[in-house]
Formats: sequence, C-alpha cells, structure tokens
Amino acid sequence: MKTHRAFCTVETRGHTDVHDLTEPLRRAIAESGIREGQALVFVSGSTAGVTTIEFEPGLRKDLPELFERLAPEKADYHHHATWGDDNGAAHLRAALLGPSVVVPIAEGAPLLGEWQQVVLVDFDTRPRRRRVLLQAMGE
Repeated sequence: MKTHRAFCTVETRGHTDVHDLTEPLRRAIAESGIREGQALVFVSGSTAGVTTIEFEPGLRKDLPELFERLAPEKADYHHHATWGDDNGAAHLRAALLGPSVVVPIAEGAPLLGEWQQVVLVDFDTRPRRRRVLLQAMGE
C-alpha cells in the first residue's frame, strides 16, 4: 500500500465561512499516482470542520443559518468564562461537523457525486489561515 500526503492552505473569514476543497483534493490524488484506495481530508484545530455538500450559493447561505440555529454565535457559553474569549459556538459547531471526511478513490479520482464537493467550514470568530491535510492511501 502506498501513502501520499499533501497540504493546502485556506485563508478564511471565520463565522461559518465555507471553502471548496475538491480541486486541491483532485490534484493531491493525481500527484499521488494512487488509482484505487481512499483519501482523507482533515483540518487541524477545534473551530473548523470538513464535510461534503453541494457547493452552490443557496446552500452556502443555508449552512451558516443552520449552525446559527443549532449553536448561536452570540450566546453565552461556559467556554467564554473559562478562557475569556468569544468562540464557544465555533467549538460546538466544529464538534458537530467533525474535522475530517474519507473519500473513496477509483481510477485515480475521488468518488464524489455529480453535485458533491468536499468543503472546509471555518466557524471561528476571526479570519484564520487553515492548513488542511489531503492524504491518499491505496494502490
């Protein structure tokens, strides 16, 4: 089995900022030479997450609205009292979404649906530079 690791850096605005990672993932898989296997997409940190979604304008508005209903950004969280900061909602939202997805690789490409993209969602309350791991494993 072969493993290939690559990274991409994403500049975000925070506040449930959504970024498409599909093309960097495709490039990492192509560079790996892996034809069959799986790819891990992982973001470090406790205030961002990775998922799949149709990366279109309506859903890029719906997703932040959903998270605002689940964990309102301006609510008072125990985390704020612990650390004296303002990003308790970001931590909870990231915990709900999770830091990674695994995508199958077939014939040297990610097996994604026609309208499915891999996305990074940054929930923090300030702009961030996110480093995302793109790791392909297989033959």
